[in-house]
Amino acid sequence: MSNAELAERINLSASACHRRVQRLETEGYIKDYVALLNPRKLGRPTTVFVEITLAAQADEVLDAFERAVAKIPDVLECHLMAGKSDYVLKVVALDTEDFARIHRQHLSRLPGVTQMQSSFALRTVFKTTALPV
Repeated sequence: MSNAELAERINLSASACHRRVQRLETEGYIKDYVALLNPRKLGRPTTVFVEITLAAQADEVLDAFERAVAKIPDVLECHLMAGKSDYVLKVVALDTEDFARIHRQHLSRLPGVTQMQSSFALRTVFKTTALPV
């Protein structure tokens, strides 16, 4: 929404609202502004969650894995986990054949990986980027 719409909604002047938003940006509360793209329209309707187990938890192994996975354009998210897997990745693909390509060309070449388990999302029930504030 525009600054004017936000100011009206919270009963502030546009200039006061703008100053508060700038302060939230400066202090790091507002990290980025993004456009949420429709994956189906962009030819990436398939979401796959990939659980990864590494050979070791040493800093150099984790760092090498994280540097390499950050370079894969089809990986939207990478989370270091507590539990049975070391990492969980969120990957987007055109279809199962495209995911096989991503797996073959990228995921199988990640350093330190000893095990990978992929789960295909059948449908997204809900998805939000809003934090509960």
